[in-house]
Amino acid sequence: MKILVVSSYLPYPLFSGGNIRLYNLLKQLSDKHELTLVCEKRLNQTEEDVKEMEKICSKVITVDRKKQWSFSNIAKAAFSKNSFLITGHTLPEMKNKIRQELENEKYDLIHVETFYVMQNLQETSIPIVLAEHNIEYLVYQRYVENSSWYLKPFLRLDVAKIKNFEEKCWKKATKLIVVSDEEKQLMNRKDVSVIRNGVDINNLKLENSKLTSKKPKTVLFIGEFKWIQNINAAKRILEEIWPKIYEKNKELKLWIVGRKIPENIKNIKSENVLFDENAPKETFEIYKRADILLAPIQVGGGTSFKILEAMATGVAVVTTGLGAEGITNGKEVVIADSSEDLAKAVLNLAENSALRIDLIKKARKLIEEKFDWKEIAKELEYVYKEAIK
Repeated sequence: MKILVVSSYLPYPLFSGGNIRLYNLLKQLSDKHELTLVCEKRLNQTEEDVKEMEKICSKVITVDRKKQWSFSNIAKAAFSKNSFLITGHTLPEMKNKIRQELENEKYDLIHVETFYVMQNLQETSIPIVLAEHNIEYLVYQRYVENSSWYLKPFLRLDVAKIKNFEEKCWKKATKLIVVSDEEKQLMNRKDVSVIRNGVDINNLKLENSKLTSKKPKTVLFIGEFKWIQNINAAKRILEEIWPKIYEKNKELKLWIVGRKIPENIKNIKSENVLFDENAPKETFEIYKRADILLAPIQVGGGTSFKILEAMATGVAVVTTGLGAEGITNGKEVVIADSSEDLAKAVLNLAENSALRIDLIKKARKLIEEKFDWKEIAKELEYVYKEAIK
């Protein structure tokens, strides 16, 4: 098949979950299909990053990503039917480049990565597969409920705009793909397929040392600090969860990994905490040095890559019900929601090596059976074939 991929982001380097997902799916698909990628490119992304994508795509066409937080975008969103999110991703240059590509080349299929670039795609008879990483309006809705009371009326209006446009995009698509069964049920549509997030099981290996270690030392929190949910999670750990853990076990250390960790997070008074903005780029090198992943996810959707990668590499996982959504019902990770229960779960894994090792074995088995990119790409190919029938 000849496939045009339209994406809201250039999926390299592999710093975020969306990048990891799209890069690995395209890498698997490139062996059998001819891929052209049209995408937004952020200012911090380089021509070297583009060249990495050219190794797996026959053509890569980029458009500079405009600044989201600008007075112009805020004003346009306030006085139009478009949400702030859609306004920021409406790019005349991208629209023109897609139009030119469709006029000059014959494509069997268009894969759209995230609905909020779909307005840049002209009306077409070519089948469209729309990938939803999250049901976006639900993610923003959860964020609104945790926001200040005086912002809620404005944010709720913006969420309503997102919902209206997102659902319109669902109707325009030939096929829809999501990352978890929960999202499929919430969409309540027959044309939805679940294409899960995955891991590269050849690179992310379970080392024997993880199965023999009796005394874990390092509790890891890892995240991109440009996302408010990661800032809030780190703050919750430092203020509510870690003090309870350190009080009972002073041998454990907390390792907080991420780029551009905010100063207000670093300034929270805490013991045995290392803030690391220069950890290895390869996440498997980070997981090698960690024993327990603490992921108190409260806002978000889809399937968390940090949890999948930890499970693949022998790092025991403590997360919330939302964090485990789409992955497991709790046999392979420990699920807890209150700060007190999350602290107890970490302490229990630190003190009970048999429980921790059993959890690690079960987690790796689940990853191998259900979350290998090679098998996941085959499921996506099936959706493509159904779309062009």
